[in-house]
Amino acid sequence: MLARELITDTIPPLKTSDTGLKALSWMDEFKVKHLPIVNKETLLGIITEEDIMSLNAPEEPLGNHALSLLRPFVFENQHVFEVIKLVSKLGLSLIPVIDDQNLYKGVICLPDLVRGFAEITSVDNPGGIITLELNVNDYLCSEIVQIIESNDARILSLYIAPHHDSNKMDLTIKINKTDLTRILATFYRYHYTVKATFQENEFGDDMRERFDSLMNYLNI
Repeated sequence: MLARELITDTIPPLKTSDTGLKALSWMDEFKVKHLPIVNKETLLGIITEEDIMSLNAPEEPLGNHALSLLRPFVFENQHVFEVIKLVSKLGLSLIPVIDDQNLYKGVICLPDLVRGFAEITSVDNPGGIITLELNVNDYLCSEIVQIIESNDARILSLYIAPHHDSNKMDLTIKINKTDLTRILATFYRYHYTVKATFQENEFGDDMRERFDSLMNYLNI
């Protein structure tokens, strides 16, 4: 999934002729803490609530103020993981998107980013989750895939979380089977350490409700 697929058309950019009061009004309306400022098709940067609150005359056009704007952005052909990394690092509620000609294309909002992440990690697909704990040097993807596929299942998504204080890591696998009994038995037979499991009948509705609650919170 690329950045261009997550661009929203519901949040317009500010112009330098817009006032700080208008920016605050839009932030309240769209439930964001940042807004892009664009001159024609050129991204000047993003303005924050704190920037506006520090203005001596917020009723005047933004162009009248000497603003020190942050200018974070992603290119429209960047992968969603790169977008998530930048948004997380800078603590943004949205991120501007530009094309390879450096022209402004729109923004990606946090709720849309979460939905995109949920889509590529198969949150909505029924199935079970297994988390394995293993040494980094023992990670052999081909063997893990063989174990799962030998039990007539397939991997929907897979991600790694290294332990920062050791050479171990957690490998979390989303599988298209709701009954994990046979797969778990095979992992135990191969001496894997199963750290956690989540089966559909245990977490399905609850996981869906938690995700929906998160999305509702982000849209408050």
